[in-house]
Amino acid sequence: MKTAVPCYYHLDVEVSPERVGQVSRILAAHLRHWDLDNLVVPVCGGAELLLRAIDEHATDKFTSIEMWWNGQHLITAVGGDDRDLRPDQDLRTCLAHIAAMSDGWGCCASDTGSKIIWFSQRARAGQRVPLVPTAPAPSLRHVRQVPRDMPLAARAASAGATQPAPEEAR
Repeated sequence: MKTAVPCYYHLDVEVSPERVGQVSRILAAHLRHWDLDNLVVPVCGGAELLLRAIDEHATDKFTSIEMWWNGQHLITAVGGDDRDLRPDQDLRTCLAHIAAMSDGWGCCASDTGSKIIWFSQRARAGQRVPLVPTAPAPSLRHVRQVPRDMPLAARAASAGATQPAPEEAR
């Protein structure tokens, strides 16, 4: 598995029944490239659900799909410019499926009036991606010699200097 390097992918697409399968294969290819094979089924399934619902209910079929991977979570967002699309009414069953298959989801409107629906999947405990290790910074500038590296005469001299003589100890 690769180390955790943040990844981002963006795709603009005009939704049609033929394009839904193509988009799913494109997303799956990117997930495999990021070594996220375990997330292909839930992410592509959720994206397909959203794209089919947009194809069925939206009048404006131009959609943007984005994926963000941060090493622990993958967030997938599908946004469209159709101002008449009401996710709470038109996409109710789709959103119920998204909620059941994801770790988190949400819907919001942008400044331009477009709707963005996102959902997240997290890497499971056994499938976590290790973070990029950093080299330790040396904390000591001076190194002491290990006693076994010192000559025998030096060890004897240093031992005699630190321990008081028997008559001085009394």
